[in-house]
Amino acid sequence: MLNFTPWNRLLQEYVNDQGLVDYRRWQQEAEGALGDWLKSFRAIDLETLSGEERLALLINLYNALTIQQVLAAYPIDSICPRFLGIPNWWFFWRFFSRAVIELNNRPLSLNDIEHGILRQQFREPRIRFALVYASLGCPVLRNEAYLPEIVEAQLETDANNFIHNSDKVRFDSASGILYCSKIFKWYEKDFLQKATSVPGYIGQYLTEYPEVSEVLAVQYLPYSWELNQQKKT
Repeated sequence: MLNFTPWNRLLQEYVNDQGLVDYRRWQQEAEGALGDWLKSFRAIDLETLSGEERLALLINLYNALTIQQVLAAYPIDSICPRFLGIPNWWFFWRFFSRAVIELNNRPLSLNDIEHGILRQQFREPRIRFALVYASLGCPVLRNEAYLPEIVEAQLETDANNFIHNSDKVRFDSASGILYCSKIFKWYEKDFLQKATSVPGYIGQYLTEYPEVSEVLAVQYLPYSWELNQQKKT
């Protein structure tokens, strides 16, 4: 049986309504609780789960494992930290590529979960608005768990919220330029599974601008790898 209650409690305790994480307090108070919850899935066989169960589980695990890695390295300002002004691409590569969990004796990295399972099995572009790389350029981290019985509705809400966040998507009707997150550039193939173009996909949600679907001018916004942390005042 899938138990997302511990993960839900941790999210509600350490993630605010803006999706920012209190990593310092989480590290001090409940890093072990997160690890214990993740260990509870060691014997899980993904093939025995329904599609909705698998989808909810994998999204939750991805976000939880991302947070676990940040907690292990915290304090950091980014998952691509800089040393003497130079990005530490080795840290960044290992963050996504090294095995961080075993499911039914199968070692998995974040890349395995995202690219090897989620993208291959589900072909669902809305996961782009649910998977969070612990960075401000990412979607807002939900402070609640994804649940099998409502995961479709949660993903739909995530897509709508992301596309209506002016930091991620905005349309200049005067110039006819659609500005959008680089997520739409990096994962264009995913979105083209559901629409004929990136503007066409966005236009399904940005219905207040019917002309968006026919836009030819697209500019991608800068992507921030700054850590999605709550900052102390």
